[in-house]
Amino acid sequence: MSIPELLGSGFGPLTTADEVLTDIDLASKVVMISGGYSGIGLQTTLAFQRAGAVVVVLARRTDVASEALGQLERVEIYEMDLSDLHSVESFANQWLATGRTIDIIINNAAIMAWPETRVGPGWEATFAINHLGHFVLVNRLKEALSPIGSRIVAVASSGHFLSDIRWDDLHFEHDYDWWQSYGQSKTANILFALHLDKLGAKLGIHAFSLHPGYIITPLQRHIPEKDKIEYGWRTPDGSLPEGFKTPQQGAATTAWAATSPLLDDHGGAYCQDCDIAVPYKDTGNFEHDMNVGGVKPYALDSDAAAKLWKISSELTGVDSFE
Repeated sequence: MSIPELLGSGFGPLTTADEVLTDIDLASKVVMISGGYSGIGLQTTLAFQRAGAVVVVLARRTDVASEALGQLERVEIYEMDLSDLHSVESFANQWLATGRTIDIIINNAAIMAWPETRVGPGWEATFAINHLGHFVLVNRLKEALSPIGSRIVAVASSGHFLSDIRWDDLHFEHDYDWWQSYGQSKTANILFALHLDKLGAKLGIHAFSLHPGYIITPLQRHIPEKDKIEYGWRTPDGSLPEGFKTPQQGAATTAWAATSPLLDDHGGAYCQDCDIAVPYKDTGNFEHDMNVGGVKPYALDSDAAAKLWKISSELTGVDSFE
């Protein structure tokens, strides 16, 4: 996939999701988001709700979701656990039975830096939750997607710099590393959106992925505080480190990818700071390069995207688009 020039959205790294949605008409639109009750997911839910959408929040912990979201109008909470495909399928069947359509699905929920954990038939948990669970969710809900410009948005990360897809050891049967597992899952998110857009375009379905920026949220809860300080994620006075965003700013690119008409002709794009991400430039300083962001070539490889889709389908037994 070639990367076009920046689209000039008028927004930037400090833009909030509310600002992105200011002039977007979302009345009667249904937006579905996994993990939309914590971190940037919560801010994404609140921004879409304030903009007039019906927001369907998929939550593993419905009690926590209810506490975070209260009695907000047009916010619905459903139980779903991405680590359990029976749970995903149960929710999808429940939704399909209502006959309601979906305009936007945001694959937001994720885990990071988990100790080695196995789910399902022995799948590595980070890959299973961050990628395979969402793969099944979208495939199972295909018939509910609106034929009038529906969008799927995968919240990825510059964490994809940490690892390409480990084709010979997807589930870390050897040498588990939590950073590589996270990196692989974020690369998978980007490749998923790339191939889904190819398959869905003829149906009026477009898909995008994105890097939300660096934000301190509960996503990092498994990382020791001393490590956060070492990584520069904490400052002695408690202020945001340079280059970090607030959760409201972190939700902006999700909102933009889900709604911007500028993306109508750029399906499959990987976005950053409310625009299309530029190609990765290797300066020899890996930490600096991750902070700057951009997109690695292996994450935009259409052959790799098709290969991952096929493998994901074989693992889960689901493929509604091919």
